[in-house]
Amino acid sequence: MNKAERLNQELIFLNFKNFFQINDLMTEFHISKRTALRDISELEQMGLSFYVESGRAGGYHLLNKELLIPITFNLEEVNAIFFALKALKILSATPFEKSYSHIYDKLMASLPQQQQENIAKQQQVISYYNATTISSPKFLNLILEAILDEKVIDVSFTNNRPDEQIQVYDLFYRNGVWLCSAYNINQKQWGTYRCDRFKTCVINQDITETYTRQQLQQFGIEYEKNYHNIPFSIKLNQAGTETFLKNHYPNMHFKQIDGQNYIRGGYNQTEFDYMVHYAISLGTNAIIEYPKELRDAYLSELHKIIDRY
Repeated sequence: MNKAERLNQELIFLNFKNFFQINDLMTEFHISKRTALRDISELEQMGLSFYVESGRAGGYHLLNKELLIPITFNLEEVNAIFFALKALKILSATPFEKSYSHIYDKLMASLPQQQQENIAKQQQVISYYNATTISSPKFLNLILEAILDEKVIDVSFTNNRPDEQIQVYDLFYRNGVWLCSAYNINQKQWGTYRCDRFKTCVINQDITETYTRQQLQQFGIEYEKNYHNIPFSIKLNQAGTETFLKNHYPNMHFKQIDGQNYIRGGYNQTEFDYMVHYAISLGTNAIIEYPKELRDAYLSELHKIIDRY
């Protein structure tokens, strides 16, 4: 660890303390007393505020617990940050006001010319591919606000389904679509919603008694237990395993038994067609073990595909 890295780590270490002694830095960072004293002097120049208490039990009392001090990064860390930002550029919609492209440009402008050239070179030779956003939801930042404040939102839908009052548990991005898991307040029912299907979305300020995150999590667990009540098993070869790892859903779980790979889980009867088409997407790399109705429907769908030719 070089000096700049050590100073940064010391700032982070001290941010969780009201008081420290020289021995704390010596022990934590394996440095000498002389180096620790020199580091404390440099930390003070960087903006660390403290007063010194002399004596055997004395030390340094921090005056400001919120250390709003610039943190420096080495070249490898900067490269990692810009790679992550490039990967996130595929998201045309995020829960945040500023786009990742905006942050990327702002950070780039703050770097010395030599580092800018290094980053630009890296961006040309390393790429990250994933599904781009299919459609851009309008209310991601409001949904995130409601999650953090544990508020209920009133939503209407573009597909003319009835309006709902829901409390959202989480927000996630899958295969080009932003989704959220939420509890329907009126119907007392758990569900997964496509955020791009929200026509309107407003935080309900009248409902003040809402569920905690722990309660919402339990609703989700109970839902999975009771809703996905038809067990299934699909045997996989290595190629099928790789396909599953790239694309699967919460009701599916990877199992390895005696060296053989499987997808195990459960589905609801309303999800039957989706399960058939998911099994077909695995191609020749999977064999449905059970239930029989899923296997029969899979074979029937294959015959339909063959008949098209």
